[in-house]
Amino acid sequence: MSKSNKNVALIVHACDGYEFLYEGFDHFFSKHWDFKVPCKYYFATEEKDVSINGFENIKSGKGAWADRLSFLLKNKIEEDYILYFQEDMWLSKPVNRIFFEQLFDLAKNNDWKQVKLHSSDVYKTKATDIFIEGFNVAEIDNQKSDFLMSHQVTLWRKDYLLAQLYKNEHPWRNERRGTKRLKKLKPQIFHIDYFAENGCAEINQNQEPKARSEYHAVSFNSTLNFNVVEYIKLLNKGKAAQKKYATELQNHYDNNLTHDGKPKPKKEDIFKKFKNWFSKKKA
Repeated sequence: MSKSNKNVALIVHACDGYEFLYEGFDHFFSKHWDFKVPCKYYFATEEKDVSINGFENIKSGKGAWADRLSFLLKNKIEEDYILYFQEDMWLSKPVNRIFFEQLFDLAKNNDWKQVKLHSSDVYKTKATDIFIEGFNVAEIDNQKSDFLMSHQVTLWRKDYLLAQLYKNEHPWRNERRGTKRLKKLKPQIFHIDYFAENGCAEINQNQEPKARSEYHAVSFNSTLNFNVVEYIKLLNKGKAAQKKYATELQNHYDNNLTHDGKPKPKKEDIFKKFKNWFSKKKA
């Protein structure tokens, strides 16, 4: 194992309110990931104790999204590179260990700061002469692309990721404002079509890439989205425990329940809010 391969942490940055998703992440990650991929594995919660196959549970404490991640990177993780996941990203195809070994070496040897590993049409790229297992290591066109700061699967140099985490930013604000900050800085950002995020097609000039993996984000605004349906079908083919979990997922999906099992709050339109406020004021 090369020195650079010992210096990568795969972190799943989870929040306690999404505990309902941990079992699904665990099941499909264990099924499709190769734990011989040479990195340290961390499953980061806020305060909850969890047992996830192959992972060390670390905790950030409560706080804003950016503050929690910053605390983890500064105090809980020694490695210099971060392979970033979240608990609602469920794998659906196997990964290729050789791809990651070569990626980690290239990132270390060339001092790459950010390598996006998920395909999306929000990115516009320029080809380079570097390939990993048939995948082109393309360069992001910063001005033509959206969301230079994103929380999909990405390999980050830790100190560079830390610099993008501003105090009290929630995830959506971090993506929006972080993207504006990066556009001003004009950094070199790379992109590889390794993961078909939500089934997205390749966007780069690849050369018959080997063993492309895939994941789907199954959560949106604290509820399950339609991506979970295929995972429910797969779980229903499993053992009793998987079938039980599939039933719980189906119930949440059918009834639009939040991940803590509560009905999703109904949003009042602006006119109704004003009417209610005015009624209270008159009372």
